Amino acid sequence: MCLVNFHFQEHPFYKLVVVANRDEFYERPTAAAGFWKDYPYILGGRDLVHMGTWLGVTRDGRFAALTNYRDPKEAKGCFSRGDIVRDFLANGDAPVDYIETLSNNKGSYGGYNVVVGDGNQLFHYNNILDEMNEITPGTHSLSNHTLNTPWPKVAMGKKRLGDYIQSCPGEVAVDSLFDIISDQTMAEDADLPQTGVGLEMERLLSPLFIKSPNYGTRSSTVLLIDKEDKVFFVEQTYKDGDFHAENQFSFKVGEY
Repeated sequence: MCLVNFHFQEHPFYKLVVVANRDEFYERPTAAAGFWKDYPYILGGRDLVHMGTWLGVTRDGRFAALTNYRDPKEAKGCFSRGDIVRDFLANGDAPVDYIETLSNNKGSYGGYNVVVGDGNQLFHYNNILDEMNEITPGTHSLSNHTLNTPWPKVAMGKKRLGDYIQSCPGEVAVDSLFDIISDQTMAEDADLPQTGVGLEMERLLSPLFIKSPNYGTRSSTVLLIDKEDKVFFVEQTYKDGDFHAENQFSFKVGEY
């Protein structure tokens, strides 16, 4: 996943609002969001190569999302990073305990960021920096460096979500949240990060929504957890950068 914008607490109606894009090669086999057959309490899309995921939530309200850390010089690691989200959602470890396990095995994966927790408490961990932070209430954005790094897409996603949340003290409009992360405008060259992938690739990766001949945004997700612990999950999937389908799910935390 390439971009996760989220608003945590500080809203009269919601504990957590997540608006995220997953970017991947178009040819990589992927299942649309749903409850998994082998873990029927996990809701999320699924990578069909390694059977992990980039973002998911459980019927108990556990939430996790992951982005890669962009540095072509970093080792790839022995295991798929999608296992990190899957394993947190599948087990009952407290977030801090789970991150401690990740830290003890930080070299087992390529570079990544992960956000884990629930609507009441969230933590961020980056294995390259080997750094854990409890996430404070407010609006945050995560792409392929670390939390709230001021890359153009991070700054834009964070501002657009923050502005919308401020303007909407009641129930949010899901379509408006999807609009936040649909922008395909490339950043100015002077504002691009230098992550070692070259100027053309930095340009291609700079929009909130990426579209290219063979790589781009495969899905967008809106996740809402309200103050009554009701969960609303909407995923839009894309085929070669164009809208393909939408899946919606809703449930109350703790109900099976």
